[in-house]
Amino acid sequence: MEQKVIFTSDINISLIEYIRDIDFDRIFILTDTNTEKSSLPVLNDFCKETPGIAYIKIEAGDENKNINSLNHIWTELSSHGATRRSLMINLGGGMVTDIGGFAAATFKRGIKFINIPTSLLAAVDAAVGGKTGINLNGLKNEVGVFAPASQVYISTQFFATMDLENLLSGYAEMLKHGLLDSEDYFRKLIKYDIASADFEKLLPLLEESVNIKRKVVDIDPFEKGLRKALNLGHTVGHAFESFCMAKGKPVLHGYAVAWGIICELILSNKQCGFSSEALQRTAHFVKENYPVAYFTCKDYDRLYEFMTHDKKNDSGYINFTLLNNFGDIELNQSATREDIDIMFDIFRDLMGI
Repeated sequence: MEQKVIFTSDINISLIEYIRDIDFDRIFILTDTNTEKSSLPVLNDFCKETPGIAYIKIEAGDENKNINSLNHIWTELSSHGATRRSLMINLGGGMVTDIGGFAAATFKRGIKFINIPTSLLAAVDAAVGGKTGINLNGLKNEVGVFAPASQVYISTQFFATMDLENLLSGYAEMLKHGLLDSEDYFRKLIKYDIASADFEKLLPLLEESVNIKRKVVDIDPFEKGLRKALNLGHTVGHAFESFCMAKGKPVLHGYAVAWGIICELILSNKQCGFSSEALQRTAHFVKENYPVAYFTCKDYDRLYEFMTHDKKNDSGYINFTLLNNFGDIELNQSATREDIDIMFDIFRDLMGI
């Protein structure tokens, strides 16, 4: 299951060197309508030196990570003569690497693919770890498989074109990794000025974040145990994401995860003794950087309903990853409906809504 992750300052040279060493009959590059314009030109040298590349494009936006887009990718692969010796390059954010990985893993029972994340979120989350999938019936990642990319190339060349909101979306996953690892790393993340985005200073923080996730995935590739730690913030975060999507006001994944992290730290404080000071410090950072979607106590039932659909749930219990302290993880935790409602109350107080 181990993935090779390459941090590179010249993505074209890295790709040219890679394809010289592998056996393939055709290359397909998958983009969405955004990354076709913003990111594909970065691969210009590689594309010029590699004859016969076929290009597949899907509509941008997580709402398009669906069966229709998946069918389009399969159809394009088939109509352009893809075989089991073909290679697919997923060039984009988490939506592209998720659906592209799923398409490659299932076409002709699996073709080789590599991920080139073009967003910070994809670099630290979706592109590494082998999870692929699509949304179904308004539920996030309802259908998918574990299928690691052969290679993952991470280059800050792509991040320079991102707006602050998308940088912050990816940074939320790095904050999660900090909480799961150590207070020392977490403090570095809190102190880094993401608003001014010095990429030279960001790169070592990014490498550390990716390596934290890789260590967990290498130990537990199929989420039977420790890998569930990476779900910190996601049980509630996915509920926020689905809630906002249902209201016709979708939010960036990392924003929902940031809110979910605070909610699950509230539960951690109540059930596991997680530091109130650390909770307050993290909540302040999130409040300052991740404006929260408005909701009231009348929305608690809807949010709870979304949480009951989470894939991690077992035997009717909503499953949480909680913390005793930085790096001290409690898996497979549950909470009463009353505690969940109180969690939302405290969250709204902390976020000022």
